[in-house]
Amino acid sequence: MNPMLEKFAVTISAARAEVAKVVIGQDAVVELALVTLLTRNHALIEGVPGVAKTLLVRTLGHVLGVPTGRVQFTPDLMPADITGTNVFNLQTNAFTLIRGPVFTTFLLADEINRAPAKTQAALLQAMQERVVSIDRDTHVLDANFTVFATQNPADSEGTYPLPEAQKDRFMVKIRMDVPARDEELTLAKRVLGIDAPEAVLAAGAVKQVLGPGELAAVRAILDQVTLREELVAYVVDLVRATRSHESVQIGAGPRATQALLLGSRAKAALAGRDFVTPDDVKSLAGPVLSHRLVLRPEFEIEGLTVEEVLAKILEQVAVPR
Repeated sequence: MNPMLEKFAVTISAARAEVAKVVIGQDAVVELALVTLLTRNHALIEGVPGVAKTLLVRTLGHVLGVPTGRVQFTPDLMPADITGTNVFNLQTNAFTLIRGPVFTTFLLADEINRAPAKTQAALLQAMQERVVSIDRDTHVLDANFTVFATQNPADSEGTYPLPEAQKDRFMVKIRMDVPARDEELTLAKRVLGIDAPEAVLAAGAVKQVLGPGELAAVRAILDQVTLREELVAYVVDLVRATRSHESVQIGAGPRATQALLLGSRAKAALAGRDFVTPDDVKSLAGPVLSHRLVLRPEFEIEGLTVEEVLAKILEQVAVPR
């Protein structure tokens, strides 16, 4: 194995082990979160309350050695509550910038669909350019700035659905399901003792794997992963197939192609390989494409799901050998 990738594998394995001390039974979710971080993208996390969405982000921030912030989105939340504002200081006779929670590295946008479009849009510039404009002044955010936005799929009362253009800014949509019975039983037993997940994190039992600034160095190792031209064409064909499928009203755009390419490379590295396989692409097709597709109403009425459409597209597009 490539020495750099071998070191990468050791670091990631240690990070996963530390996260697993707190987040129980969500291995696939943790992997998708790592894919998001390694590719400098953002993730939309969907799950019912109580499946450790907030805890996952806090734990990842601690393990990877970066600060985390949280914003609880509500209908009365204003854009300045996220970005910050300038306040006049009578002592200095000048305006002072009061920084909002966006000035962090990992930002948890909790229940993002509970705020109106004006407030949701306050995150768009930060997500795309990693800068924030406040009163005509531009402020640079952390180079590793990442948004983990959560939403509850079962509760639509008092919510504002994310527009398609905004959902496209998220590289993946991570579904966090309730844990299996044995995993939930383990959690139940731990809650009754001293090793409850929240207590473990608060007590400092979770080790920090990376130091300040080291995340960028780990991310640079992905350049060592080979992506054959045939696979690049395969990814392009997959994304283009979503635009021409009979049941799809709005297909995935070029940003989805980029996300699938970068994500597949990260997926291969996480598996300890220096080359991408078609299976890497297929495994990420759902998380990358599902939230970007809009089905035609007549097919939705018949009960067709986005997942079923993607499965058909994966069957139809020829896989390179």
